[in-house]
Amino acid sequence: MDPAVLKAMQTYFSRNFYNPSATYMAAIDARKALESARAGTAHWLGARPAEIVFTAGGTEANNLAVHGVMRQFPKGNIVVSGIEHESVLEPAREYECREVAVMPDGRLDLEDLRRKIDGRTALVSIMYANNEIGTVQPIREIAGIISEKRAGRKPGKPLFFHTDACQAANYLDLHVARLGVDMMTLNGSKIYGPKQSGALHVKAGVELLPLISGGGQEHALRSGTENVAGAVGLSEALNRAQTMRRDEAARLQTLQKLFISWLQEAISAAVINGSLKYRLPNNVHVTFPGQDNERLIIQLDEAGILAAAGSACTADSGEPSHVLKALGVSDTDARASLRFTMGRGTTEAAVKRSVRTLAELLLP
Repeated sequence: MDPAVLKAMQTYFSRNFYNPSATYMAAIDARKALESARAGTAHWLGARPAEIVFTAGGTEANNLAVHGVMRQFPKGNIVVSGIEHESVLEPAREYECREVAVMPDGRLDLEDLRRKIDGRTALVSIMYANNEIGTVQPIREIAGIISEKRAGRKPGKPLFFHTDACQAANYLDLHVARLGVDMMTLNGSKIYGPKQSGALHVKAGVELLPLISGGGQEHALRSGTENVAGAVGLSEALNRAQTMRRDEAARLQTLQKLFISWLQEAISAAVINGSLKYRLPNNVHVTFPGQDNERLIIQLDEAGILAAAGSACTADSGEPSHVLKALGVSDTDARASLRFTMGRGTTEAAVKRSVRTLAELLLP
């Protein structure tokens, strides 16, 4: 967590811990902090504060978007990509779910998207940037296709567009009107904020059914005593991430190019997965043919280098990454693939040491 984020949160754990839904003066101060966090989050999305629903992370926000729409249209269908995070894929598969193909670089096949959307489609959910391979999707183009499909629809047959932007918030524009989305998911832990903090932007006019009922908090979409510290932390983290995003993206893109260049020079068999052009600047996902990624993760960990295989959310499943399989990568190669992500603390020296360590482990 960013130290500035922790500092902003601390008073709401101790001195100003009151229930923001109560009516006494101390609670009203807590309510003001909550609404200030809501306004701060809305600012970076170009949205209204009333369009922000705070959640306990990106997974809950994704579930609220999917179930909140689809439970109203049980005879409708939902369209997603084959590389969505499990918190979109699993709830989507509870309904009639159509999965759009992706190209070998992880970009959405837009013509397949056009084919998959029909008159019964109630929701399209396409992630902004992939959590494993870092590929960035053409969200504005997708929004344009959805807008075309809306034309001529009868009243009572809405078509909504949701994007999971959890991985995008550090480096990409989040302005919902420019992107053309109706709902957007954010996650505090991906932007140096607190774990179990998140938000769902819900455009005015989009009606959802709640997942959690009871007290009517968060515009009756997320009942329960509000997590003021979490909301404040998320808002502060988002403010800092979006303020520095251009400079940090440029710095990391330089390191990314060095990482890939040095890696391919040192290990000629290494294969970079995902688009090199449309990619988050902090992501390097690579296949080392013939290797065992679990063994490599352990060896790298012993050397002080943290890497991942697939999504952290499914790290214990033992199954090959569904993202890589959607790209056409074989199960064997998927089990020989690793993800490296860089951040604010990553230096050129750290990148160089990582490549050198990999070469020592993989080359005779």
